[in-house]
Amino acid sequence: MKKLALIFALIMFTSSAYAGSCPMLWGKIDSKLAEVQKLRDAGKKAHDEGDHAKSEKLLNEALALLNN
Repeated sequence: MKKLALIFALIMFTSSAYAGSCPMLWGKIDSKLAEVQKLRDAGKKAHDEGDHAKSEKLLNEALALLNN
C-alpha cells in the first residue's frame, strides 16, 4: 500500500511540474516568431527596394530560425 501511495504521489508531482513549463515553451515560440516576423518584414522591404541579395539573406535567416 505504501508503494502505491508513493507512486501516486510521484505521478501527481511530476505531471504538475511539466504543466508549469507551458508558459516557458510558448514564450520561446513567441520570441522566435517575433524574430522571424522582423526578418520577414526586412526581407520584404529589401525586395521592394530592389536589393534582392539582401532580401534573400534575410529571408534565409528567417527560414533557418523556423527550422531549428
